Parts: sequence; C-alpha cells; structure tokens
Amino acid sequence: MRLMNSKPSRAMRLTLNLLPFAILLVIYTLASDARLLENPSDKLLPAWSSFADAIERMAFTPSKRTGEYLLWVDTLASLQRLLLAVGISALIGLILGVVNGMLPVMRATFSPLVTAISLIPPMAILPVLFIVFGLGELSKVMLIIIGICPILIRDLQQRTQSLPVEQLLKAQTLGANSWQIMIRVVLPQILPPLISAVRLTLGSAWLFLIAGEAIAATEGLGYRIFLIRRYLAMDVILPYVLWIALLAFVMDTLLRLLSAKAFPWYHGKREQE
Repeated sequence: MRLMNSKPSRAMRLTLNLLPFAILLVIYTLASDARLLENPSDKLLPAWSSFADAIERMAFTPSKRTGEYLLWVDTLASLQRLLLAVGISALIGLILGVVNGMLPVMRATFSPLVTAISLIPPMAILPVLFIVFGLGELSKVMLIIIGICPILIRDLQQRTQSLPVEQLLKAQTLGANSWQIMIRVVLPQILPPLISAVRLTLGSAWLFLIAGEAIAATEGLGYRIFLIRRYLAMDVILPYVLWIALLAFVMDTLLRLLSAKAFPWYHGKREQE
C-alpha cells in the first residue's frame, strides 16, 4: 500500500496529533532543567512551578493596585476588540466580495483599489491610524479591519467568480434579476467559504491586535505581554502566549463546527472531491 493511501485510525490520529506537543514539552523541560542547574536565577526558561505561580498570581489573585483579576480583564478587552473587528471585516468582505464578483462594473471600479489596499502593510500605517482615530479602541479595531478585510474581499470575489456559469444562466433564464441571483444563488454558496476565509485570517487578526495593544492600550493580552517584557518575566509571558494560542484554537474550532453544522452539503462535497 502506498503511504499516501494509508489513513491512521482514530486513536492513532489522536496520538500523532499530540506527539509534537509532547516532544516540545520534553525538550523545554530538559533545556529548563539544564539552565536552572547552571544558574538557579535564570529567567529565560523558567521551571514549571514558576508558571504555576504566575498563573495563580495573574488569573486567581486580585491585583493589589486595582483589585482586578488581570488575566481575565486582559482577555475580555482583547476578545471584544478582536470579535468586533473580525465581525465587521466579515460583513464588509461578504458584501463587497459578492458585489465585485457578480457585477463587472463594480469589479472594474473597486477591485484595483481593494488590491492596492491589501498590498499595504497595515503596520506601516499604524501611526496614521493613531493620528486619525486617536489612541482609543477605534484605532485598534481599524488596524485589524484594514489588515484582514481586503484579503476577505479578494478571496470572496474570486470564489464568486468561480461559481459555475451554468447556475447563473439558468437563474437568468427563469427570470431572476441580479439581486435575486445574489441572494438566492450566490450567497448560500459563498457563506461556507466566508467562514473558511475568516478562519485563515484569524492569525493575522491576532497579530494586528497584539501590535495595537502593545503600542497604545491600558489593558489587553498584548498590552500585558509588552508591559512585563522589561522585567524579563518569561513565567508570565509564555503562559500569556499559550493562552492566546488556546483562544485562537478555540475560535477556529468553533468556526469549523459552525460551518459543518450549518452547511453539511458543502463539507460533504469537499470530502467527495
């Protein structure tokens, strides 16, 4: 049997999923023990007990200054910014992507502009955003929108243009106008790719969020990481990084499950292909 045709069982697949993480944990443990044996005060690779103490301090002990549980306050602030920006980006991307893909006049007008904006590094215009929108929440949300929205528009435009021409011709033959074709024919087929596109841009959205919070914020996961970096507090930084990765993984999983539940016909077709 060829290797490409060999599919692992469910138990084997779970084992293979966990194997790289287990290897990384072992490597970190060995490296940390070696560094701490040489220098017990080393901060680069803290011991697991230091992580436990830091998590207890940040998540389950009120701050002496504010009385807040810092990890949960930071998480709530970051998620509010991220979810708002991603939601707005998905809505704009869906509307402009379908319109550009369906209407040649709109595509000729807006597609070059969207392409040009998508090629501008969002971090390069971060100072402009702070000047125009201030140092509040709006500038951070706009940074994420500018970073991922053009990508969503271009992806959904291509998805719309790749729909079978026969479907559109049959709908026109049956008397449907452009609006009806968009709503009844195009939109149901574009929603699953929209969720897939959002999943692919989540990593970039988190990147822009952390960058915005690091420069101008008073709370948030990115703010906290860059605040304590001056103390080389890796026992706090690494758990925060892992917490961000876990949040991103949960969001990606929820979107995947939502897509599978809402559009089983789409995923069934993909499996057949």
